[in-house]
Amino acid sequence: MKKALKRTGKILLYIIGVFAVYVAAGLLIPRIAVNKNKNYQSPNDITVYITTNGVHTDIVMPVKSEWMNWDRYVKYADTDLKDTSYAYVGIGWGDKGFYLQTPTWADLKFSVAFKAMTGLSSSAMHATFYKHMAADFSTVALNISKEDYKALIGYIVNSFDLDASGSAIHIPSVNDGYGDMDAFYEAKGSYNLFRTCNTWANGALKAAHQKAAIWTLLKDGIFRHYRK
Repeated sequence: MKKALKRTGKILLYIIGVFAVYVAAGLLIPRIAVNKNKNYQSPNDITVYITTNGVHTDIVMPVKSEWMNWDRYVKYADTDLKDTSYAYVGIGWGDKGFYLQTPTWADLKFSVAFKAMTGLSSSAMHATFYKHMAADFSTVALNISKEDYKALIGYIVNSFDLDASGSAIHIPSVNDGYGDMDAFYEAKGSYNLFRTCNTWANGALKAAHQKAAIWTLLKDGIFRHYRK
């Protein structure tokens, strides 16, 4: 009995230790910046945005520009409202279960959370169309070059799980808790304890040679580098 208790105690200490390291890494590593001298406010070829709802971070871009028409992948026709007057689209990556089965935290199920944390579930791309965009407490405007924008486009497009014709695969959703100008699509990769929606968004900024954390789990790890 004593040996069993001792073994159980060691396992618990090991779990606590791993959790403590995970939390410490999640708090400290995001403080390390990449491209920290990038002047995101200088005039450039196109303005894009990073925005957060307090949990997720999305990349928002003009639907149509000289370099990309996002309606090729995320279509107005896939939204409930189908309003083509919306000029911007925000795109994010995340766990499909969270997106489609958890409209509020009160709806969170253990099975959804477990699959997300362990990488056992699939992922989805979330698109939200906007009529207007402006910088505010939850949104940062980035003025970037066409070369950096093309790199950003490549990163985002490569996150979609495309069909044989190269089109994004729409995920029909009902009562998902989102708005009339939202749509979901199949994505590559799996959400897990080390790769979250904010890790993806942070990766998008790094791909576009913008200021970002070297790695982050939370949106604060991104926005801290733009709030100084």
